[in-house]
Amino acid sequence: MADSSDDAVKTQRSVQSVEVGGRLLLTLAAHAAPMTLKDLAAQADMPASRAHPYLVSFGRLGLVSQDAVSGRYALGPAALQLGLAALHQCEPVRAAEPVAEALASSTGLAVAVAVWGNFGPTVVRLFEARQPLHVSMRAGTVMSPFGTATGRAFAAVMRPEPLLQLMSATALGEPTQTLDDASLAPHQAHIAQAQHEYAAHGCTRAVGRPIPGINAFSAPAFDHDGTPAIVLTLLGHQDHVPADWTSATAAAVKQAAVEVSYRLGYRPR
Repeated sequence: MADSSDDAVKTQRSVQSVEVGGRLLLTLAAHAAPMTLKDLAAQADMPASRAHPYLVSFGRLGLVSQDAVSGRYALGPAALQLGLAALHQCEPVRAAEPVAEALASSTGLAVAVAVWGNFGPTVVRLFEARQPLHVSMRAGTVMSPFGTATGRAFAAVMRPEPLLQLMSATALGEPTQTLDDASLAPHQAHIAQAQHEYAAHGCTRAVGRPIPGINAFSAPAFDHDGTPAIVLTLLGHQDHVPADWTSATAAAVKQAAVEVSYRLGYRPR
């Protein structure tokens, strides 16, 4: 009779087997076009003779399909169902929270998670700094769309229509009305400036405004179809958050946004 150590070995082999087969599925997911067995195995870092039995099993489960003419492999209908289920279960704020919390913990700085709400950029979660900041920001705070790093991060990557509609409603007090082109021109200039800032640096920043002595860097995260879902903002006293675009602070918030995007299923084209 096998002892407990044998059971542990068998369990470990079973987990390893899943990981090996999973590499094939992840490789297929990373490619838009079907793949030959040779290319698929090579990119999954295994011999074709080892990959083939996994593909047969995945085919029986509907996770992989094989073209009858070309013999190329692609993800199957069951993989599509799993992906759709994951999208339904993946709520952007829930995906962002552990990343934002880890960012706050590793830097000791405050981190805000914001979404685009009915009134513009809205903070939905705030992780406090190790040394509390005296700022009037909390869950529910609506940020200026152009006067804050958070707002400009949204302005840089979202369609301009919602921004211009918001500015029209704010200016006129009537959401159904619209401003003429001349009145919208300053807002369009702000959008272009935010887009340029993000294109050049991969994030936006606020230096001493709207809160004197407080600097902030913001970066957007995208969902599976490339729509901006949330913005992460890292903020702190200017002594702890240098304004340099190449600072560790700027790099940290950009990397955190990349991680959230990955969790939401975004893959850069």
